[in-house]
Amino acid sequence: MQPLVSIIMGSISDLPVMEKAAKFLDSMEIPFEMNALSAHRTPAEVEQFARQAEGRGIKVIIAGAGMAAALPGVIAAMTPVPVIGVPISSSLDGRDALLSIVQMPPGIAVATVSIDGGMNAAILATQILSLSDDKVNANFCEYRSKLVEKIKNVNSQLRDIKYKYKTN
Repeated sequence: MQPLVSIIMGSISDLPVMEKAAKFLDSMEIPFEMNALSAHRTPAEVEQFARQAEGRGIKVIIAGAGMAAALPGVIAAMTPVPVIGVPISSSLDGRDALLSIVQMPPGIAVATVSIDGGMNAAILATQILSLSDDKVNANFCEYRSKLVEKIKNVNSQLRDIKYKYKTN
């Protein structure tokens, strides 16, 4: 099985956030790989990964990082593959990581999701892949229809809750 998505995290401490991406991709039946790379501690390995990603068939990279959060931007600078940055809450409640990822200079883009938004990163990666993969598109459409049903069920439950001044 050839991975289409690469999930990269700065360290194992990022796994609780990034495994949400892995679980979603797994549920969509999208092959992926997971690795730890650090823009500051393993810069040569980051460069090698980024420069080889496209040639290995990687279509989307999800890169999570906390604090200075250089990893998504460094990867994006060295590959044409779309990069989705996940700011990890580690210091300053993740705001430092969010600003580091979202404030890319013109010409180097990183799509950025919410702080600790690993699942949304996987959803965005799935949407990108669904543009050219009918199976991924069908799986994603099924997922979206389940979201609609979930909200309809919640509204049904809310109708049964009674308050003196509730009108619906």
